[in-house]
Amino acid sequence: MDWNTAIKGFKSYLILERSLSVHSVDAYLHDISKLQEYIELNNLDISPAKLTHRDLSGFIQFINDLGLGDRSQSRILSGIRAFYKYLLIENLVDDDPTELVEGPKLKRTIPDVLSYEEIKQIIEAIDLSEETGHRNRAMLETLYACGLRVSELITLKLSNYYADIEYIKVLGKNNKERIIPIGKEAVNQNQLYINSYRNKIDIKPGHEDYIYLNRRGKALSRVMVFTIIKKLVEKAGIKKIVSPHTFRHSFATHLVEGGADLRSVQDMLGHESIITTEIYTHVDTKFLRDTIMKYHPRNRNDNI
Repeated sequence: MDWNTAIKGFKSYLILERSLSVHSVDAYLHDISKLQEYIELNNLDISPAKLTHRDLSGFIQFINDLGLGDRSQSRILSGIRAFYKYLLIENLVDDDPTELVEGPKLKRTIPDVLSYEEIKQIIEAIDLSEETGHRNRAMLETLYACGLRVSELITLKLSNYYADIEYIKVLGKNNKERIIPIGKEAVNQNQLYINSYRNKIDIKPGHEDYIYLNRRGKALSRVMVFTIIKKLVEKAGIKKIVSPHTFRHSFATHLVEGGADLRSVQDMLGHESIITTEIYTHVDTKFLRDTIMKYHPRNRNDNI
């Protein structure tokens, strides 16, 4: 079994058995291509089944010398682990060379979080007299109200939007569906957009069910959402680095600060692991201090 045959089989496995998106499949294949490139550059006459722990350690040193950051190195190693997991499942290899390989230790970086006032400033910066104003208002209200990923926002469909009971159904990572409550303000803005503005657009075939459309009647792209938010942040005079994911992080942080159960937040975000939710729902030190001062028994005024 050569590398090309193994990679071709891995691609089919990712598409057919794991039902991953084209973007995710390409990311995995890109990781494996780095390893294949290393083997060819060093004239190593080894098949996937013959790759050893020592070979893999040399590869890790190779990508480190290329100047790739810890996070990029960790992602590539994760892709190679998935590749060898597939080979083991298919009985194409006897051993997993990635088993004892340690990746770089990643720091837990906390992205910027917007305050509620900053969220309001960004939304209020939308010019509702513009052709796309009400669409953008509905879109940002939904992004913040539901903590959606940008991919979930742009693929949100009318058939999965239940205004009467204030819920939406989204298709998340690995095609996993989840139900999320949507607040009254977001529902009001979506209803206004759908009934008074979206219905006037000449919608292109195949895009009839998408809620948020561009001027040409097609679903919005990820880049378009990033661009809309970037312009609004500049207009609002906010100096933080803000992306669609910042709204998702702010949604989770504000819920936790308000006393929401972490498991409930995990379900709404669609995280498989509670550890991921803990990272994305960072609570600042001021909130922690205020909580301790308010609830710790030794800080209460009724102590004797």
